[in-house]
Amino acid sequence: MTKVGFVSLGCPKNLVDSEVMMGILAHNGYELTPRADEAEVLVVNTCSFIEAAQKESVDAILEMAEHKKFGAAKKLIVAGCLVERYREQILEQVPEVDAVVGTGEVERILEAVQGDLRVLPAQPPTFLYHDFTPRIVTTPKHAAYIKIAEGCDHPCTFCIIPELRGKFRSRRFESVVREAENLAAAGTREITLIGQDTTSYGEDLGLRDGLAQLLAKLAQVEELLWVRFLYAYPNRVTQKLLDTIAAHPRLAKYIDMPLQHASRNVLAHMKRGSNGDAFLNLLERMRKSIPGVSLRTSFIAGFPGETEADFKELCDFVKAAKLDWMGVFEYSDVDNAESHALGKKVDAETITDRRNRLMAIQKKISKENLRAKYRAAKQETFVALVEGPSKDNPLVWEARLEGMAPEIDGKLYLTDIELSDGKVAEAGDVARVEVTKSDAYDLIGRVVEILLRPAQKADRNFPATSAVAPAEKLHRIATGAPLRVLG
Repeated sequence: MTKVGFVSLGCPKNLVDSEVMMGILAHNGYELTPRADEAEVLVVNTCSFIEAAQKESVDAILEMAEHKKFGAAKKLIVAGCLVERYREQILEQVPEVDAVVGTGEVERILEAVQGDLRVLPAQPPTFLYHDFTPRIVTTPKHAAYIKIAEGCDHPCTFCIIPELRGKFRSRRFESVVREAENLAAAGTREITLIGQDTTSYGEDLGLRDGLAQLLAKLAQVEELLWVRFLYAYPNRVTQKLLDTIAAHPRLAKYIDMPLQHASRNVLAHMKRGSNGDAFLNLLERMRKSIPGVSLRTSFIAGFPGETEADFKELCDFVKAAKLDWMGVFEYSDVDNAESHALGKKVDAETITDRRNRLMAIQKKISKENLRAKYRAAKQETFVALVEGPSKDNPLVWEARLEGMAPEIDGKLYLTDIELSDGKVAEAGDVARVEVTKSDAYDLIGRVVEILLRPAQKADRNFPATSAVAPAEKLHRIATGAPLRVLG
């Protein structure tokens, strides 16, 4: 049986693409291996959203090419976003690459492995998986992503997602619900809905407030603890959506809404529109509609034409908004983004300085927010999802609260997982915890009660497949993280 190894880079959307490719191959008799040195076929699913991601993708391709030269690998396949940008160049400059699979050709991975899939005529990506598509879920058993839409129609000048992934297109309502029900029946406690703009979900299908309708339906799946979604677009956040989140306990009181900037001038050049005052009003409405909601955003520092006055406006906004979580990206001058042609570029040193200054402001805010929300209520306990031993220190366990999205926000570190009756918390447990300490981004606490054990059923392959490597050994490589070869 031919062994296939995967390296998956970038965002959760890319991870789902990798899981679908794994599922297709496993369904057709291939064996997935977590060890690159024993794989006969290697697949690198790439990211090229920003310059750093592009470099990481190239490094991963070259490293996997070495296994073809000196290891067991007979074939090297490059997939994903980098292919959409540099299809011909990859094949010309890296002769070890045997086939390329773009974001719109995910379902052709079997053809790439079995035969020759080198260059196809350029065309807009159209692929969108459904609940019958084979998929190997590689996240921990208790949590999974569901991609509900693909592509994007927004004209943001800094972004090349429409070029990489095509026009916005939604999955069918019933397909998403069936996939969520299948995952929940197999033991998943938390589902995160993903798409470039999930708040536009269903518009192309003629649905009004499609995301709100979908969330309300998923909130009825009894096996689930939390349902959350990434990412909201500011002018697509309706009152119906906010009221739906507030009305259903299973819907995480959490919204990730990338704002990108607060200066009217910069937002205009980004083709985003709006301004900081309008955003503050929207945040106030969110907090009023959803008591206790956790809010996250991201900004771009150093966009072309950003003056010191624009940046000060952004800093003032961050101080006023008091968001729970925030990320800042340094502007990446991608050559085929519309912003590449804009003048008044900000130098790299200034961009880095601005990012650091902005994060310093947020660090203080985050520390104050965590203390106020979790430490102030000294007699209160909180429901948490236990993740398992920390990768940094196996003597400490990790968990997340409702206001913490997987992989991007802070964590709750558990110093004590054993109860007075001798029971010990397990990965996937839903537990009641006491918070004993707060830091800038993380919390420390202990388990005081186990509320729910993980379901016993462990198979999450859709449809059922054979000869699948253990999911916990199929590693994803996050953008910006050290390269981890499969195993």
